[in-house]
Amino acid sequence: MASPTTARLPRLSRRAGVLRTRDLEAEGVNRVTLGRLVADGAIERVGRGLYVPKVAKVTEHHTLVEASVRVRAGIVCLLSALQFHKLSTQSPHEVWVAIGVKARKPAADWPPLRVVRFSGAALTYGVEIHMIENVQVRITSAAKTVADCFKYRGKIGLDVAIEALREYRRQRGSVDTLMQAASVDRVAVVMRPYLEAIV
Repeated sequence: MASPTTARLPRLSRRAGVLRTRDLEAEGVNRVTLGRLVADGAIERVGRGLYVPKVAKVTEHHTLVEASVRVRAGIVCLLSALQFHKLSTQSPHEVWVAIGVKARKPAADWPPLRVVRFSGAALTYGVEIHMIENVQVRITSAAKTVADCFKYRGKIGLDVAIEALREYRRQRGSVDTLMQAASVDRVAVVMRPYLEAIV
């Protein structure tokens, strides 16, 4: 027979697939009970202070959820956003997360993070909220992601940016929306010749 605490886990996991220690403590799960739940296999520790109930439905984007829970102010971007939008064949082993220029760099043991700093409109423009595993995950839009790739082509490679642009156009992404994002990132002049070559 399930304990009252274990019985609450399905409800908790419906609310959020990845739980922080503080989420569990707010539900009356103390550290001793938490240790017991881990030992019994009812819940799995996936990182320092991060847990996933056995009943949680884990998706292909689970690491994005973990990163969003770990870095609340972060925005999934660049290679991770490319993968989410299916704009690249790249499969990054780190979650790329954008934070503000003055934000404190997150110290996380899991998931592996690649932190980049955006400022002003480049940080706030083109951010979408996607519900994944009942967690709000902030991800740059497809157009903003392509523009970001051109802005950070020195970090990720021009070939990756061109591939993303080509795939964006193949998916019939709006050129106007793309150029607006490129203007925000100040890469419209850089991107235009490649866009004209593809169109």
